[in-house]
Amino acid sequence: MTEDLEEGNLIFKTEAFLSYVVLSSWRDSIVVLKSCENLSPWAENLQIVRRCSESIAWKACANLRSIRWAYTGRSDSPKWSSNGSKESSPSRNTLAPPDWWFEDVSLLRIDHFVRVVTAIKVKGMRFDLIGASIVHYASKWLPGLGKEIINPNAEENCNQPGLHLIVSGSLNKDELTSSQVREQRMVIESLISIIPPQKDCVPCSFLLRLLKLANMLNVAPALVTELEKRVGMQLEQASLSDLLIPSYNKSETLHDVDMVQRIVEHFLVQEHTECSSPGRDAFGDNTSKYERGGVNAKIRVARLLDSYLTEVSRDRNLSLTKFQVLAEALPESARSCDDGLYRAVDSYLKAHPTLTEHERKRLCRVMDCQKLSIDACMHAAQNERLPLRIVVQVLFSEQVKISNAIANSSLKEPGGVDHLYQPIVSTRKQLLEGTPQSFQDGWATAKKDINTLKFELESMKAKYLELQNDMDNLQRQFEKMSSSSSSSKSVNNKQSSSAWSSGWKKLSKLTKMAGTEGHETGEQQVLAGGGGERKGPRRWRNSIS
Repeated sequence: MTEDLEEGNLIFKTEAFLSYVVLSSWRDSIVVLKSCENLSPWAENLQIVRRCSESIAWKACANLRSIRWAYTGRSDSPKWSSNGSKESSPSRNTLAPPDWWFEDVSLLRIDHFVRVVTAIKVKGMRFDLIGASIVHYASKWLPGLGKEIINPNAEENCNQPGLHLIVSGSLNKDELTSSQVREQRMVIESLISIIPPQKDCVPCSFLLRLLKLANMLNVAPALVTELEKRVGMQLEQASLSDLLIPSYNKSETLHDVDMVQRIVEHFLVQEHTECSSPGRDAFGDNTSKYERGGVNAKIRVARLLDSYLTEVSRDRNLSLTKFQVLAEALPESARSCDDGLYRAVDSYLKAHPTLTEHERKRLCRVMDCQKLSIDACMHAAQNERLPLRIVVQVLFSEQVKISNAIANSSLKEPGGVDHLYQPIVSTRKQLLEGTPQSFQDGWATAKKDINTLKFELESMKAKYLELQNDMDNLQRQFEKMSSSSSSSKSVNNKQSSSAWSSGWKKLSKLTKMAGTEGHETGEQQVLAGGGGERKGPRRWRNSIS
């Protein structure tokens, strides 16, 4: 079959056919590459897969005005005659759309699709188009991604001719066989590896749904981590429904809270890296725009995280530590108002009624009472689930806000305090005229509650002063009593000591007198007895008993 035997033999004819017929045609290149799926590894060894992939990549990256080959595409795509020239039809004069090659490339097997996309990257295709082609391919070959990630023309694509697989609905791991699980895992791992590194090349909703499938099918941990980093780069674009990732029995909780925490950490690392990058100073005015964009991203992530905490707090298996760590993950500057955090805390307290007083205080530390709105403060003042200390802090912070507002208004007024209430009343009348009756009633009730609380605070202050005076009086009385008791004790001690000493003196005199009398009586008895030795004086034992 070589040229050694005869010119124009089979190998020469096959090479000429591939070069001049197959590789010059878009449709034939797709068909041949699709046929190579059953000829592995011979087609790979003969370089047919490589040559077809490069041919498809070259045609996909060509200028749209120079397209001269047929493609299946949409039903309204341009048609081409057999000789390669465009059919002369006035209704077919429009240019091909940038995504004209998505449908045909999505017919290929995952390994061949990876080869084509890799070759397209080398040719310099726009990264957003590459990401869109990956999303289009995943919507066809991966079940459970949902219709939200498919482009608006997805239903039209479903009715197009061609060999492809459309799977819709949810994916249940128990309904898949082991071979299907391996195939799905291979598709996910391959798609993750070819996603362009640029930010916003694919939607965040697609990344999160891909992460759900990867978490369920036990994809390689390194690729899951890479996918988590990609989600963290554009977390501000996520929605609550996409962020609720099931745990799939990897933990006791219903949702994978640990994964969301890692995603938030990747988001913070990305924000810190971009804010501290040295190249930002060279853009001048763009720096302030970037800073505003970063702040807005943190605000959106904070709102998303508060909604997520409110949703997962209903799970009774969620520990207090995980809730607290996730609530304190973002800096304080990310939240201008803590109403979302308060709603999450109240939901957690409602789902966990057995918390101790210490645990409830620890839970309430995640929110700042000074950042609560009027409605949240009204709700917190009547919330029996909150600790009493938190309720007092809420009332105190609201009183401080009112005092500061009145002070600031008085400083701004030229007439001082005399003209303080005139603009406020007029503005309030204008607001009440344009608000519904329910809001007016709520405002009146809130005003009554505030006045009642003020009166209670004043009464408590008066009682405190009275108790302080009573305490001072008791203290003075106690000091007087202690001084008088000490003086009486000293007098008694002196009297007792003098009586004791005088008693001892009298007793010693009596003892001496008794001793002398006994001595004289003994001498008289000896003399009367007529002799004998004189005995010594009798020794008396002095005793006070």
